[in-house]
Amino acid sequence: MPPYACTLADVRAAAARIKGVVHRTPVMTCDTLDRLAGRRLYFKCENLQKVGAFKYRGATNAVLRLTDAEAARGVVTHSSGNHAQALALAARVRGVPAYIVMPRTAPAVKKAAVEGYGGRVTLCEPNLAAREEAASKLVAKTGATLIPPFDHADVIAGQGTAALELLEDVPALDALITPVGGGGLLAGCTIAAQGVKPGIRVFGAEPSGADDAARSKAACAWQPQTAPNTIADGLLTSTGTLTWPIIRDLVEGVFTVTDDEIRTAMRLVWERMKLIVEPSGAVGVAVTLGAAFKALAGANTVGIVFSGGNVSLDKLYW
Repeated sequence: MPPYACTLADVRAAAARIKGVVHRTPVMTCDTLDRLAGRRLYFKCENLQKVGAFKYRGATNAVLRLTDAEAARGVVTHSSGNHAQALALAARVRGVPAYIVMPRTAPAVKKAAVEGYGGRVTLCEPNLAAREEAASKLVAKTGATLIPPFDHADVIAGQGTAALELLEDVPALDALITPVGGGGLLAGCTIAAQGVKPGIRVFGAEPSGADDAARSKAACAWQPQTAPNTIADGLLTSTGTLTWPIIRDLVEGVFTVTDDEIRTAMRLVWERMKLIVEPSGAVGVAVTLGAAFKALAGANTVGIVFSGGNVSLDKLYW
């Protein structure tokens, strides 16, 4: 087996490091969803995590891994999503500055949330090159450490703690499904789950309008994200140089679902489980309700990670 960005030992160390700082989120079930899926489903509720998403795990682990001298100079990232809020809060908890580059088109509510957690926001043009350039300038100016949203060993290890907890609570799982965007959650959870329980089957869940991971798996070679178009706005990124090899080698497959299937799954969770999940967090449920996954044999007890619950209550998703 080739070396990967993190190991089970790294995930276990992350779990010890972040204990008491991040929430140990509950695992919930729903008889209605079990019946519709034809399987027993267990949901790891990272929508109830601090900042409303699993991202707080990886951000906290990465910030706590810094030396005192490194931490004093602060941390930098470019993100308009959950990682921006997660890193800002993780930095505030450690008492160090967080410099967050956000596109000028980011919703005001997201900018306000980052600033509310103590992040120092720099706005830039809404493209990757501008974001990376602005982040590089901040690193050069401040000496802060760049902590990207997913392609970082400590971030991957931190995200894997969600699967570690899930398998501690439900050791009988046959399979695990997580959403996949940049791949930090899927990669970390794969390392953790297969390290703890060799033979467990791990799958990615992805919108058909942003299906680079599925295309990459089908081609057995990394494929870039091109013109993504989906309501699952947390899953628009290509997999990374650290996350892709883990997904390539260890993840059994990546299932895709349409936006209408995501809406249906999201509404079912809201109505039946009384839980708010964002579109990106509902893709795993949508997969289990689809014909392709229902045809899969030998996965009778399935864990699903609700990756986040940050939605705009002014937006009518259905």
